[in-house]
Amino acid sequence: MKRTAKAHWNGTLKEGRGEITTQSTTLNNTQYSFKTRFEQGVGTNPEELIAAAHAGCFTMAVGAALSQQGFTPGDLTTAAVLDLDMNNLVITGIHLDLEASTIDGVSEEQFVAVAEDAKKNCIISKALSVPFTLNVTYGSKA
Repeated sequence: MKRTAKAHWNGTLKEGRGEITTQSTTLNNTQYSFKTRFEQGVGTNPEELIAAAHAGCFTMAVGAALSQQGFTPGDLTTAAVLDLDMNNLVITGIHLDLEASTIDGVSEEQFVAVAEDAKKNCIISKALSVPFTLNVTYGSKA
């Protein structure tokens, strides 16, 4: 299986702009620029997309693991915060904050173990070489 995306850029770093399009067209000529990446502006940026991909992959991995163990996951909500060191222009880590509703038959300890495993083993986690941290809130109305 292959997944594709295309980026176009025109102009200098600060004054230029570009568009990103994904195979699914969920992003379709979506604007990105210096302002959307390093300041505030309308559009997206590569770091935001990495955070979104990690949140989505991790959350699906938690749901899949619970399903494989015979449980029906309820609401799972993950916020991913990517830390970008602006001085060195390097991603220093990603923090995942997972909130989950209570699942019949799953203790908090079991749930945290599943989440920790998903943090290490989701496809996006395996693709990244930065440290990850995780906070789990179990029994919320996610």
